[in-house]
Amino acid sequence: MKCRMCKNEKLKTFLSLGTTPLANSFLSKEDLKKPEKKFPLELCFCDDCKLVQLTYIVPSEDMFSNYVYLSSTTKTFQKHFAEMAEHITKNFNLSNKSLAVDIGSNDGILLKGFRKFNVHVIGVEPAANVAKIAEENGVETINDFFNEKVVKEIIKRKGKADVVTATNVFAHIDDIDSVIGNVKGLLKDDGIYVIEIQYFVDTLKTMTFDNVYHEHMSYYTLASLDYFFRKHNMKIFRVERVPTHGGSLRVFTAKEGSRHKAQSSVKELLDYEKNICIDDFETYKKFGEKVYGVRDKLVDYIKNIKRQNKTIAGYGAPAKGNTLLNFCNIGKDYIEYIVEDNPLKQGLFAPGTHIPVVSSSMLDEKTPDYILILAWNFADEILSKTKRYAEKGVKFIIPLPEPRIV
Repeated sequence: MKCRMCKNEKLKTFLSLGTTPLANSFLSKEDLKKPEKKFPLELCFCDDCKLVQLTYIVPSEDMFSNYVYLSSTTKTFQKHFAEMAEHITKNFNLSNKSLAVDIGSNDGILLKGFRKFNVHVIGVEPAANVAKIAEENGVETINDFFNEKVVKEIIKRKGKADVVTATNVFAHIDDIDSVIGNVKGLLKDDGIYVIEIQYFVDTLKTMTFDNVYHEHMSYYTLASLDYFFRKHNMKIFRVERVPTHGGSLRVFTAKEGSRHKAQSSVKELLDYEKNICIDDFETYKKFGEKVYGVRDKLVDYIKNIKRQNKTIAGYGAPAKGNTLLNFCNIGKDYIEYIVEDNPLKQGLFAPGTHIPVVSSSMLDEKTPDYILILAWNFADEILSKTKRYAEKGVKFIIPLPEPRIV
């Protein structure tokens, strides 16, 4: 395997989470009778460009053509994306003459925020079922992968873009070189490309290894992104840390010759990464070794609850939850059901573990003793929604970095 960023062939593996199904491939009742596809889930490090990536890549068509993840399911994300659109609009003086394009636009959640300020918008979304939801929400959407053909179509219909965004999708792309070439072709000379990515430094610090799954092909630090954008004659001129997904970076980039000047935030974060040895393989090796201890603690904790004849339900069926359950081998013997607020997942079964995914009404029908919060990045919202169960004595578990009752 070659590094997708610099083509180095000497990659160093530091974590294996076993052979697992695709984390968003939920199953219907009929699917349970068929064999389930599973793939190796391992991380490796490139010494040359400092990128962390999966050792095995599943074709995008297998993961994104029909998709059950909706960005608008939580109030947390609705607020996050509304604020992001406002932040970009005001900081870069977007107006009714501006165009914003979102790659992997999902149900149109971010573009709705731009539209509020009369900015022209168009989304690009490969999942047909989700693109349809965006169109129903009044957000013009091209149902396709972001490629040269799509760029030509956007320019023909709308002109060049003032801002192109990609939130939590840059990690999902195998051929990042062609994507950045297409972004540059779509942007005006002073246009900006803004990405949000889960920050791998935060994953290392908080031991949130469940952020690893097949859709996430790359795991970025600012050092690896800096290498990548320089290679493509682009510059990172501003970086912000945001709390989504347990810690993310919002990275602002532009063409090398544009008017955007590098801000101090870029150097400060690059210096910080150097100080914590983010460019050293030993840092990743230690993380890989610690993951198994974290898993064993969680499994012991869950087994101990079951030994007391207590019942456990899960709350939230995100991809990360499926990584956690499969790696820890926590299945139907431990978790009776998983509550999920996204209607596209209700009535299905979690990949690998085959735990039923249900609506929150099940908490009344079959109230558990414990609720394991699998969508821990939305813990505050979930706890406030389920306060009445806590008042009845139900205990809530946050699983990582080590299980604790909240």
